[in-house]
Amino acid sequence: MEKEIEDLTKKVCKACEGYENPMNLDEIKRYLEKINDWKISNDDKMISKSYEFKNFKEAIQFVNQVGEIAEKEGHHPDIYLYSYKKVRIDLTTHAIKGLSENDFIEAAKIDKL
Repeated sequence: MEKEIEDLTKKVCKACEGYENPMNLDEIKRYLEKINDWKISNDDKMISKSYEFKNFKEAIQFVNQVGEIAEKEGHHPDIYLYSYKKVRIDLTTHAIKGLSENDFIEAAKIDKL
């Protein structure tokens, strides 16, 4: 299993139809080890990370880059821009109301920015 999730940036998000089961806590913990500083929600259904930039322009550029990744992967996060230079990304797989490998693939690709 560890080899399968070793480099998430080389993987591609797979379409989720809604009949898949969300990851269990043990799976989530293994995947969390592969991404940098993402936090799991209290209900284990979402991962989040906050970023801070020098200014508004850099924050917007980052948001646009995240948007490009999301469109390419077909997996769309919730993005919050606040305090003019801070961005929070929330990832969850809406169709299954929980986390899937797609969330961790996208988190890893966002971290590469």
